[in-house]
Amino acid sequence: MFPDLVFELQKAMPALKGRLLANQRLADITWFRVGGPAQVLFTPADEADLAYFLSHAPADLPVTVIGLGSNLLVRDGGMPGVVIRLARGFADVKAETGHRLRAGTAVPDVKLSRAAADAGIAGLAFYRGIPGSVGGALRMNGGAHGTETKDTVIEARAVDRQGNIHVLDLAGLGFTYRHCSVPNDWIFTEALFQGTRGDTAEILKQMDEVAAYREANQPIKERTGGSTFKNPLPHSAWKLIDAAGCRGLRVGGAMVSELHCNFLINDRDATAEDIERLGETVRARVKATSGIQLEWEIIRLGIPREGGAIGEALVERQAA
Repeated sequence: MFPDLVFELQKAMPALKGRLLANQRLADITWFRVGGPAQVLFTPADEADLAYFLSHAPADLPVTVIGLGSNLLVRDGGMPGVVIRLARGFADVKAETGHRLRAGTAVPDVKLSRAAADAGIAGLAFYRGIPGSVGGALRMNGGAHGTETKDTVIEARAVDRQGNIHVLDLAGLGFTYRHCSVPNDWIFTEALFQGTRGDTAEILKQMDEVAAYREANQPIKERTGGSTFKNPLPHSAWKLIDAAGCRGLRVGGAMVSELHCNFLINDRDATAEDIERLGETVRARVKATSGIQLEWEIIRLGIPREGGAIGEALVERQAA
């Protein structure tokens, strides 16, 4: 349990409309179902409320935003400071003229693809295969089946740490592979997508094909965080992991998926430390067998349990 900051924040922000909750379990809202609490969980009412909060929050207060929790590992000690979770005030999606779609960043990617299909907008069906939200797709340049967010987004809105609102064009987003160059403490609130004219039935067929591929090739019914490591191009992470003999490897309650070995799963009430230690063990074995250092694609946040370790130190402790 962290010290309760809610009263102090409410006192400093009398016009705040969103909800502030102290010591809220994050394991309930992350796909791995692990991790400690948020010192404060804030759900802003809308973009203006988010900007108001950020402009009044102490400069030294840690602030972190999370989406659907799909590619997120929260460590067992939890998250000091304020965790912001965008919800209903950022969940609108609507079609615009010129085969465009405007969506809030709390919109799930699958809902984005469905809205595009309903509007007869082609080019966004690949989002059916991304288990996250629009905000995460922007931050990570999310992609699947040969298409990335950089191929579809033409504009995004974000709020900086001082509460200023910015409108960014594609160049301003600075997309590269699984990365954008927008400062990490800016919070995306909305995106504008450009598609082309399409047939709803054909788009839905494409979405069904994407969904069928995922179900056949990925452990989507398990407690997992999606793809664990970035592909070190031109290599595939899963092939390197398989070649290192890590398919089915287990640490505590966490295991490398037998179906797709770039997925870690929580199948026996794993702790966050189990999952991170497993991931670091995989990285160490791949480095030893191929000379390639895998980079985490899953975002790891928070502090370890008391006396625990993080990152590569977990493997050092295991070896000791």
